[in-house]
Amino acid sequence: MTVYEQQKHFFSEEKNLRNKKPTTEIEKLLFHLTPFSNNFETKDRQTINYMDDEKRKCFLLHQGSVSLYRSVDGMVLNTESAPFIFGMSTQLTDPEYLFIRTHEVSEVSWMPLEVANQVIADNNLWRSLSQMLIYTVTRVYDHCTKISSLSSYDIIRYQLYELMSEPEAIRHSVTIANYVQSRTFLSRSSIMKILAQLKTGGYITTDKGLLLAIHNIPLKY
Repeated sequence: MTVYEQQKHFFSEEKNLRNKKPTTEIEKLLFHLTPFSNNFETKDRQTINYMDDEKRKCFLLHQGSVSLYRSVDGMVLNTESAPFIFGMSTQLTDPEYLFIRTHEVSEVSWMPLEVANQVIADNNLWRSLSQMLIYTVTRVYDHCTKISSLSSYDIIRYQLYELMSEPEAIRHSVTIANYVQSRTFLSRSSIMKILAQLKTGGYITTDKGLLLAIHNIPLKY
């Protein structure tokens, strides 16, 4: 397989990944977990921590969208829209290593992680949990792979398609440059240079830094 063919396969797989979200299994988990959870109001761009009062939490996302951040440098590792559950795949990590931030006013509830594990055990929800965990790990692995093994242009191209597939609440609230920089190790100057060239070439349509449309961005720079 040529480099061109590998890149083409690389990005076509990304398009299909979001469509593989196990929504039915996640909704099944939410059905059993929600009665044991506590609702709380969220604000736009609100930070949510995994640990509170020395207890680890599990978060149920009923409506809206949030991102998972790495605390040490603020890098975004994953972005998900409802329905989803956060906290199940990070049980062995330091609770201060990650945090969640909403993109809009979202409907979220929480419960102690140990209670969530018990409900899953009591109702034999291991298949549903495993499907969600497989999807979660694949999303994070896919993101990390593509920001560490590609050229700057490839990374930005990938991030543009990622942004275009995000909910409107995200696309209308974050500029392309901020979106790319928060998810990669690229400098702002290199991001802006490539974005300017793509805009000049008519491959992207923007307004005040926001992404409006993508027009068949070339695989090669």
